[in-house]
Amino acid sequence: MADGGDGNAIEVRGLHKAFGALEVLRGIDFSVARGEVVCVIGPSGSGKSTLLRCVNLLEEPTAGRITVDGTEVTDPDVDIDRVRRRIGMVFQSFNLFPHLTALENLTIAQRRVLRRDRAAAERIARDRLARVGLGDKAAAYPAQLSGGQQQRVAIARALAMDPQLMLFDEPTSALDPELVGEVLAVMRSLARDGMTMLVVTHEMGFAREVADRVVFMDGGLIVEEGAPAQVVGAPRHERTRAFLSRVLDPAATEVDGTSGADGTGGADGTGPVTEPSTQP
Repeated sequence: MADGGDGNAIEVRGLHKAFGALEVLRGIDFSVARGEVVCVIGPSGSGKSTLLRCVNLLEEPTAGRITVDGTEVTDPDVDIDRVRRRIGMVFQSFNLFPHLTALENLTIAQRRVLRRDRAAAERIARDRLARVGLGDKAAAYPAQLSGGQQQRVAIARALAMDPQLMLFDEPTSALDPELVGEVLAVMRSLARDGMTMLVVTHEMGFAREVADRVVFMDGGLIVEEGAPAQVVGAPRHERTRAFLSRVLDPAATEVDGTSGADGTGGADGTGPVTEPSTQP
């Protein structure tokens, strides 16, 4: 959990991101302390995934400043590959190499990026697979694994690089409901161990239980942020309340044909921002 005394792992100031005429992020200011777990929630198209991808420069910001572990990643002269070595990222899709075993998926980046020898890379790979409960699946290929197992391999692959920070972009959204729990259990374990985590998620139970702080986004803006008990349990902003009512009780949602994609307008009343595809 959070330990703000050691400073911030992520600092975002005045972040804007546009795709042509479409402004997806419209002035984001927030930070993540070292050891803190921050969950970002909000409707589809609100800018959540774009924000996450800007942190490690998978998307180039239009304006603003981002600092990761003391290094400004928006500096034109930054060595972004060096910064990315300290950041693990887990996507919606698993992005495993289908022709490599689980073990090989974990060793390839260690050997090519970190220059570890085969023995060291395999030892670390086996340790990380065991950490996510897949120590017996080292020789399995992705097609031989369930979706939940593949996502756990993807988490183990990120952990094999010894990151200081983990970014999760809706890691359970592509999973069958019965497989979600096994992935969330691994993420809970990481949180207990003090890993700094920025998580884009629709899993409200996870956000309430594990997050130190919840950020609600809509229309490219941060509408509300605070402790989970406040943002999820007793939101102050009407837009947050409307979103949570639809997520937590979807059967109660009414369709009148006049609202945005999720049944409501954007934070500024203009309707939701349509966020481009976030797959790499």
